[in-house]
Amino acid sequence: MDTKLMMETARAMVAPGKGLLAADESSGTCKKRFDSVKVECTEENRRAYRELLFTTPKIADYVSGVILFDETLRQKTKDGVPFADYLDKNGVIPGIKVDGGAHDMALHPGEKVTEGLDGLRKRLEEYFKLGARFAKWRAVITIGEAANGKDLPSWACIEANAHALARYSALCQEASIVPIVEPEVLLDGNHSAEKSERVHERTLETLFHECFRQDVIPECLILKASMCVSGKDNAQQAGVQEVAERTLRVLKRTVPAALPGVVFLSGGQSDENATAHLDAMNRMGAPWPLTFSYSRALQAVALKAWRGQAGNVAAAQKAFHHRARMNSLAARGQWNANMEKQAA
Repeated sequence: MDTKLMMETARAMVAPGKGLLAADESSGTCKKRFDSVKVECTEENRRAYRELLFTTPKIADYVSGVILFDETLRQKTKDGVPFADYLDKNGVIPGIKVDGGAHDMALHPGEKVTEGLDGLRKRLEEYFKLGARFAKWRAVITIGEAANGKDLPSWACIEANAHALARYSALCQEASIVPIVEPEVLLDGNHSAEKSERVHERTLETLFHECFRQDVIPECLILKASMCVSGKDNAQQAGVQEVAERTLRVLKRTVPAALPGVVFLSGGQSDENATAHLDAMNRMGAPWPLTFSYSRALQAVALKAWRGQAGNVAAAQKAFHHRARMNSLAARGQWNANMEKQAA
């Protein structure tokens, strides 16, 4: 276990004004996104699309690392350079998604538990050799009501996912790979931002308690957090400032000060809302660097511009570069909506 390497990696991941590109969509998720722009979801098209993103000029000014899918980590640029090597040589840290996906939780209808611990030690050894220096594991926490009338999430769901996240983290650190823990509280439903805040607090408190019990080193751990937003079906949507205040309050109550930083997922928010929330939190100030680890909120405009056409690559890269720059400014607390209008 190379603690020095992990600490250096973790600090670089949350360097000032930089965040992560989440490009770890499974082939199934990729197909849904490609279908939206009428692009066939072949391995070559997935490779070409990822290359478009990774080779965007000066993207390393805003992106510190990229979370890759297993397939992508093994792919190469059209010139034959492995993606991990290309990223590393251009100042971007390669990472890898390692969980086996969220599956129905036994005896808990409507809830999921993330699987993938079996065989993870050997997979991490291989991923390190392939160039990955950080990893990600996602758990999903649902707010709502089960078919049997019980409130969700249950303590059983929170504890099962927290325990898995902690065990995954320990295995990563054993392999000198920085773990990102992602306990996503879903925005599906009609719950209030206040309810979201309560669930976030329970989830994060349990997560870090489990990490402590598993001897996970907090200085070599990154939290990927969701935000305390209103459920998407709630007619009363919390404003930007309220979301920022609630999210920061939860983090300050639950996250160890020793953590190198916190990155946020966009979780179905609009591009601009995800940026605005991040900016508002950074204007308020926090004990850790707060930055982005977005997928759709960075990629959607690029995919729409590309549409599978080689002639659209430059336009797609320009769109991606703009979103990365906007979120870089938000990570410094220097973004405002006028910048979006000017670009439009």
